[in-house]
Amino acid sequence: MQSAVTRSDERLWGHPKGLIFLAMTEMWERFSFYGMRGLLVLYMVQELLLPGRIENVAGMDAYRRIVEGIFGELSTQAFASQTFGLYAGFVYFTPLLGGLLADRWLGAKRVVMIGIAMMTLGHFAMAFDVSFLAALLLLVLGSGCLKGNIAAQVGHLYERHEETLRSKGYAIFSTGINVGATIGPLVCGLLAQIYGWHIGFGAAGLFMLVAAVVYFTGLKYFAEGRVLPMEGESLPPLTPNEWKMIGLVICVLLITMCQSFAYEQLFNVGMLWVNERVDLTFGGFTVPTPWLASEDSLASVIALPMLLAIWAWQGRRGGEPSDLTKIATGAIIMACSSGMLALGAMSAPDGKVSILFPLAAFFLSGVAFMYQWPTALALVSRRAPAKINALMMAGAYLTLFVVGIGSGFIARFYEPLGDVGFWLLHVGLSASGAVLVLVLGGPLRRQMDALEGGATG
Repeated sequence: MQSAVTRSDERLWGHPKGLIFLAMTEMWERFSFYGMRGLLVLYMVQELLLPGRIENVAGMDAYRRIVEGIFGELSTQAFASQTFGLYAGFVYFTPLLGGLLADRWLGAKRVVMIGIAMMTLGHFAMAFDVSFLAALLLLVLGSGCLKGNIAAQVGHLYERHEETLRSKGYAIFSTGINVGATIGPLVCGLLAQIYGWHIGFGAAGLFMLVAAVVYFTGLKYFAEGRVLPMEGESLPPLTPNEWKMIGLVICVLLITMCQSFAYEQLFNVGMLWVNERVDLTFGGFTVPTPWLASEDSLASVIALPMLLAIWAWQGRRGGEPSDLTKIATGAIIMACSSGMLALGAMSAPDGKVSILFPLAAFFLSGVAFMYQWPTALALVSRRAPAKINALMMAGAYLTLFVVGIGSGFIARFYEPLGDVGFWLLHVGLSASGAVLVLVLGGPLRRQMDALEGGATG
């Protein structure tokens, strides 16, 4: 394959000037995405799906028949949670289609522009009952066009020899993601509480429009990295050892899903539980429920430099944990996160739960995420055969597609199990991931090392 890449030579603080525009675009896009996500399930349960409102949504009858035809009859809460799960899942499936569209036909720049336009329309459409389902569809498709391709554009900004600078560029880009994910639920949640749901959704749309303006302003600084197939070129077939390595990597990804189910549920049923069961008042102020979602992102930002320092210190002493050990640690921490919600429910079976319990839970979930997900991606990147490395990375994100839909299905058990039983179920799910790593981690790592000729991991 050969890449047709045209770059701008303009620099800012040593980096290509396009980096700041891409980072700012993604910051405001993540602001909108996470701001809307923090409101979604609450809005459905408390308002949109109630009699007298649900009838206003275009296509809702047909959509509900399809969903219940697949998943069975659902209560209002279960239907809202399953809808949230389908949305959260397909957001991680459509980037495969967006990447294919960019690589084979249109190029990343054009596909990102299409994605931004679709997401802007989708966020504004969320402000109206009638267009709710159309809005979700636009957001899913738009995210698919934008998510992977804008990250690829960051890499296209740099020359091949600028590996160190490229890594720093991705760190700056990731900082934009974390900032947007932190402040989005804060702003949209507060506006929704004071002025109503549609104002909260409208704010997400407004800042998506800001993202669009930033991106289009920086167009001239972006490299175009469309991949062009060479005539007659084909990749050599995978060897038996490479097939074995693929199987081992898939086993690790399947294990990580145990923790991911518990993590994703915090933003689904977790939002409902906090809103219904937790005392959110301080003096005369009521903390908006979506603010808890911001804490998770903030915890990830705080945890990252601390974890990097700890791992570097352990590495100097010859004892940095392996990737599988880090994944197991993340699963244990996530089990503790779900356990805090179960303990909170036990502490006040008939009254309001102290906010300290969800505060602890969402902070722990952010730390657990940093142990698990970046580590899993690094393992896939390093272990997967070079011939299909990009495909295996996409496969890692496909686990989140399954987790999103699966967590929506599991959410139906919230009402029959009660909150204590439901959160203990998620303690068990996450803990089972840690147990699987403890049991299978040694054999998995030894087999991977053997296939690589003794490489460590």
